[in-house]
Amino acid sequence: MEKSKFTHLSQEGVRMVEVGEKPLVKRMALASGTIKLEPETIELIVKEEIKKGNVLTTAQIAAIQSVKNTSQLIPLCHPLSITGINVEFDVKKEYIAVEVEVHTTGQTGVEMEAITGVSVALLTIWDMVKSVEKDEDGQYPHTKITDIKVLRKEKLG
Repeated sequence: MEKSKFTHLSQEGVRMVEVGEKPLVKRMALASGTIKLEPETIELIVKEEIKKGNVLTTAQIAAIQSVKNTSQLIPLCHPLSITGINVEFDVKKEYIAVEVEVHTTGQTGVEMEAITGVSVALLTIWDMVKSVEKDEDGQYPHTKITDIKVLRKEKLG
């Protein structure tokens, strides 16, 4: 059988890449993203006046939970033993930025876990503030999730 240039695709369909022969290595990935919101919404978040509860704490928990479950969400992503997760927010007048840093000791990187954590944190923020973000027609003309990216990935040992 001819070897496919795609590492996850075979004649039978897709496959998870074998990483069992790779050595265990300490690894880290840092990802970020932003959500643009109305300044009034940001103010409500800061004052903890959103009816659903504390937005940033809930988004932090959502990020952590999603990092731990990334392999259940992305079909060919390996389940990893996560050794640490840090979630930080930078609240500005018209947007909130989130950074998620993930650590593991394993045979493959954690960048998918980091960007999944960022994505779910931002989606959680949107979900919690949608009642104050939507306009009179029930639309979200100003709300926008942007710039989800991996800032850095490293082998630490």
